[in-house]
Amino acid sequence: MRHGDKVKKLGRTAQHRLALMRNLITSLFEHERIRTTLAKAKESRRFADRMITFALKNTLAARREVGRDIHDKTVLKKLFDVIGPRFVGRPGGFTRVLRLGPREGDGAEMALLELVIREERHHEKKAKAAAAKQKGGKKAKPEKKADDKGKARDGSEK
Repeated sequence: MRHGDKVKKLGRTAQHRLALMRNLITSLFEHERIRTTLAKAKESRRFADRMITFALKNTLAARREVGRDIHDKTVLKKLFDVIGPRFVGRPGGFTRVLRLGPREGDGAEMALLELVIREERHHEKKAKAAAAKQKGGKKAKPEKKADDKGKARDGSEK
């Protein structure tokens, strides 16, 4: 029975692994999307989700806890003032990992680690909600798309 296999070691010592995770999540929160290997992305996802959970609390103790891992003051401020409020009401799953295929040089499986709600999409959603509220509070119905035979997908004639 293999005990203690919760953490992927990534072929590094504990100190090197911790430094790697700190650097990856700092870059993630700074750019909101990073490209890395699949193993690193999966492991740093756990770390990043934990930091966003602290940011949702938005207390001094939470800020100090996160400050132990994120040493860049501007990124720490962005996490608590910008990124944290985006995820209010969301119980978890703040990041996603998208596979990109093998890397050219060594064939390592690459992945894109990104925040589920990124800045530009967050502003678009707010703008749509504000526009809908001004029109009368109703959401616009999606347009019916016609398939090859000229009929809409719901069966009605176009």
